[in-house]
Amino acid sequence: MTEAETFDAVVIGAGPNGLVAANLLAEAGWEVLVLEAAPDPGGAVRTTEIAPGFRSDRCSAFYPLAGVSPVMRGLGLERHGLRWRRAPDVLAHVLPDGRAAVLSQDLDRTARSLDEFAPGDGDAWRTEFERWRRVREHLIEAMLRPFPPVRAGSRLLRALGAGSALRFARDLVLPARRFGEERFTGEGARLLIAGNALHSGLGPDQAGSGLFGWLLAMVGQDVGFPVPEGGAGSLTAALVARLASLGGRIDCNRPAAKILHARGIAVGVRDGEGGLIRARRAVLADVAAPHLYLDLIGGEHLPARLSADLKSFEWDPATVKVDWALDGPVPWTAEGAARAGTVHLGADLDGLSTMGAELASGRDPREPFLLMGQMTTTDPTRSPAGTETLWAYTRLPRGGEWNADRVRRAVDRIEATVERHAPGFGDRVTARLVSGPRELQGLDRNLDEGAINGGAAAVHQQLFFRPVPGLARADTVLDRLFLASASAHPGGAVHGAAGANAARAAMARNGPAGGGYRAAVAGAHRLLYRED
Repeated sequence: MTEAETFDAVVIGAGPNGLVAANLLAEAGWEVLVLEAAPDPGGAVRTTEIAPGFRSDRCSAFYPLAGVSPVMRGLGLERHGLRWRRAPDVLAHVLPDGRAAVLSQDLDRTARSLDEFAPGDGDAWRTEFERWRRVREHLIEAMLRPFPPVRAGSRLLRALGAGSALRFARDLVLPARRFGEERFTGEGARLLIAGNALHSGLGPDQAGSGLFGWLLAMVGQDVGFPVPEGGAGSLTAALVARLASLGGRIDCNRPAAKILHARGIAVGVRDGEGGLIRARRAVLADVAAPHLYLDLIGGEHLPARLSADLKSFEWDPATVKVDWALDGPVPWTAEGAARAGTVHLGADLDGLSTMGAELASGRDPREPFLLMGQMTTTDPTRSPAGTETLWAYTRLPRGGEWNADRVRRAVDRIEATVERHAPGFGDRVTARLVSGPRELQGLDRNLDEGAINGGAAAVHQQLFFRPVPGLARADTVLDRLFLASASAHPGGAVHGAAGANAARAAMARNGPAGGGYRAAVAGAHRLLYRED
C-alpha cells in the first residue's frame, strides 16, 4: 500500500471558494493540498471556445460581488495576471413592448433612463445610491463575515442611526415587488430591482428578494458588473498562480471519496483510488452540504436531527444555458440593450411574478425570463472584431426527466424570445453550445441540476438556517472539518466569503485559543442535535 501523504490542510474542491481558502491557509504558512475531481480547477468559473476565437464562460461570467468583496480585493489577484473589463453600460432590462431600462455606472445616464418611465424616479434612484454609499463597506462586511457580524453590524448601526437602521432591517426582508413599489413610480426602476433579484433564483414576490435586487443594482451602479479579461478562467488562473507562489498544490482528476475521522475529529481524506491523505490541522470542503454530509462523511455518522434537517435542504431552481457565436452584434430593436454587458429579457414585473409562480408549481415557464451576457461587448478579447460571444440562461423547476426533448423545447423558447427582440438574430448564429441541467452538473457536481446558487437563497435558508439550522459558521459536526462552499453562509456568487470564513475558522481552531473554540462549538452542537 502506498504510504499516506500528510499536509496541514486538505481542501476538497478547486472552485473559487476552495481556492480562496487554500490561498489564505498557504499565506499563513500552512502546507496545503487541494483535491479536484475534474481535469481542471475552477469549478463553475471556467472558459471554453465554442468556435475558433469565440471564448465563452460555461457557468458564471459576471462578478459584481467580487468587485466589492474585501476577500477578493485582499488577494491582490491583479499581481497574478487578472485584469477586469466592463461593458459601456452595466445592464439593460428590455420590456416586452421594446422599451429598456438602463443601468449604467454613469449615474446621470441611469437617472435619465428611469425618468423616461416616470419623472422623478431618477432622483429616487440617486437617493438609494446615496444610502448605498453610506452603508456600503459596513453592509458588505456584515453580509460576508460569519454570523453574527458583531463589529460590522455595530458600525452599520452607527452609520445609519437607530431609527434608520430599524427601517433598513425592514427593507432587507421585503419582496422585490414591494420594495420597488415603495420607492419608485415607474416600471423601469422597479424592474431593475426585480430583475436583479432573479439572479439569486428568487421571484419578485418572495420575502428577501428586495435585498438581493437592491444590492446587485447598487453594486452595478457603483462598480459595474466586471468580467475577467479573456474569460472567467482567467480568475481561476490567477487564484491558481497565487496559490502556487505560496507553495500550495492542486491535484486534478483526484476526487475525494471519504472524510477520514476518529473520535469525532476529521483526520484526513481517502481519494477515489483509495489513496490516503492525512490532515494535521484541518479538512475544508468546497462541496455542496448534502454531498459532504451524506456521501463524504456518511449519514450513519450524523446525529439524527442533522440527518432530518438535511432532508429539508432546498436547492435553487434548475438551469438551461445556451452559448452562441455570432458573426455580428445582436440586432436589438431596443437601443438601450446594445451597449449593455448584461441584458434581462422576456418579462415585465407581472411576467416575473408569473414565472415565479410557474416554477413554484413545478411547471416549465411558458414565457421564459432570460439573463443574457454580451461578452464581446464587455470584453473585446472574447471574439474577433465585429462579432459577438453571447449567452443566455433561464430557470426551470427541478425534477422530472431531463431528456434531450425537454431541453430542446427550453432552448427553442429561449431563442424565440431573443428573436422577437432582435429580428435576424438566428441568421447571425454560427455556433451554439447547449448546457442543460445534466451538462451543468457534469461540469461541477455542486451545480445539482444546474442549481447555480448552492441552495435556495430564500430567507428560510440564509444566515443561521444555511445549510440547515445551526451556527451560520463554517464549523461542521466533525471537529477540524469546515464547510467552504456556497451551501454555507453567506451563500452563492463569487465573493470568496465562504472559503475565507472556513479558512479563518480552521486557523482559529488551530490557534492559541483552539481548545476553547472546540469546546464552544461542541457545546453548541450538543444543544442543536440533542433529542428533546
